[in-house]
Amino acid sequence: MKNRKVLGSGYALGAHTVDNDAMSTIVDTNDEWIVSRTGIKERRISTDENTSDLATKAAKMAIENAKIDPKDIDLLICATMTPDNITPSTACVIQGKLGLQDVKMMAFDLSAACTGFVYALQVASYMLSEYTCALVVGVDLNSKIVDYTDRNTCILFGDGAGAVVMSQEESDKQMFHYANATGDMQGQLICPGLPTHDLLKNGSHEIGYLYQNGSEVFRFAVKALQEAVEAVLEKANMRIEDIDVLIPHQANIRIINNVTKRMKIDDAKVFTNLHKYGNTSGGSIPIALAEAIEQGIVCEGKTVVVVGFGAGFTCAASLIEF
Repeated sequence: MKNRKVLGSGYALGAHTVDNDAMSTIVDTNDEWIVSRTGIKERRISTDENTSDLATKAAKMAIENAKIDPKDIDLLICATMTPDNITPSTACVIQGKLGLQDVKMMAFDLSAACTGFVYALQVASYMLSEYTCALVVGVDLNSKIVDYTDRNTCILFGDGAGAVVMSQEESDKQMFHYANATGDMQGQLICPGLPTHDLLKNGSHEIGYLYQNGSEVFRFAVKALQEAVEAVLEKANMRIEDIDVLIPHQANIRIINNVTKRMKIDDAKVFTNLHKYGNTSGGSIPIALAEAIEQGIVCEGKTVVVVGFGAGFTCAASLIEF
């Protein structure tokens, strides 16, 4: 039976490490305040790179680890909310930077905020019935859209990219997917753009900067992550105990701990790296997945669930048998 398989993964991070002490020189905060509320100790910031630059680095690492000829790629999906430009797509820019401009492929961006990579993974999985080899990238340069006078948001976010190469292979290993969106909470987590400015005349959200209602996001996240994990397990006819590694969106350690406690998931099965990188949005899950593979935590024979939530609100989970 032909099933989808992750052949290789990679990641790239902003070049500059900004710890909590450095953040305290920008806004009224301190290390204890940030760590106790978020679990974040530092984040990575890119000052002289575009989104496509980090994405290309992650893609090259994934291609190398997959041990494929990059010219075999015929599907490229980039999940991002911080594209280089409104148009062309960042995916097309990545294609060019990989030197694949003469390779026939479909390349496009997908926008689902912090859920973006899982959405893109699922889209690629479905499209591999028609395509041969997919490169899926999740990337965000949040420093482009963070207001560094707003301590409630600027402490949370970092810059990073992750990527996987996928294909179809004869295997009994499977993938299962679940995704959802609730279109009634757009204003609770938003980066306003010019097309929406008339709707925001009576609001306080500045165009071009990220805003979130932290308490609403927390409530949604805890509920949605649990529902997504349970839904994908049901599709796979598995139980919580069957998960070897859970890789949640790396937004806030309180959210993750709340979910794992409610679901009675062993902490030893939960992979986190947000203490080092903060919330890299679309890059969060693929960076964590790539690191878990690099460290041997995710390897052949493991059952892995990746699960995310984001603006929209959106949520999604994929169960991957490695």
